[in-house]
Amino acid sequence: MPPETLTINANTTRAALFRWLPWITALVILLLDRITKSMVLEKLAVGSWTEVFPGFALTHVHNPGIAFSLFANGGPLSRVILHAVILTAVVLIAWMMVRHGHHQPMAALAFGLILGGAAGNLVDRVLYGWVVDFVHLWVRIGDRSWSWPDFNVADSAITIGAGLLVISEFRSSRTEASRAEDNASDTD
Repeated sequence: MPPETLTINANTTRAALFRWLPWITALVILLLDRITKSMVLEKLAVGSWTEVFPGFALTHVHNPGIAFSLFANGGPLSRVILHAVILTAVVLIAWMMVRHGHHQPMAALAFGLILGGAAGNLVDRVLYGWVVDFVHLWVRIGDRSWSWPDFNVADSAITIGAGLLVISEFRSSRTEASRAEDNASDTD
């Protein structure tokens, strides 16, 4: 087989992997999120607290709002609007994955994490009207404690995905700037 054929096949395989990576990632996150939340719903009473080790506890909290319980006290209309906004965000993320997710592996992974997390929390909202949160982190220094708001697998995936997307964009911008410099020096 000529070397050009191997290069074309390798590039085709790589492009296919990048095209499927965000969808597979989203599915894995959605499944992990559903499994962990199902376990929490089955095993922990609402409001319960089980310390795993200092600084980490499993809890069972219902969050009717969005991140950090924002908009938790809204009425039925605000919930409908919130669900519509979240559904629109899920569709927009899926569209962005189709358009841009296959260009860079880190961006593909990031889009998959964000979509899987957003879909996981949307499923909770549709099924229950709230999101199941179960991870509680805190730090104690001396006689003072600071704790992070409770979260779940979906929230973690969204946060990690957003961070990876920012890193991917910085790397992409730096690569483009480097190419522009190379092109400018080639023309001199």
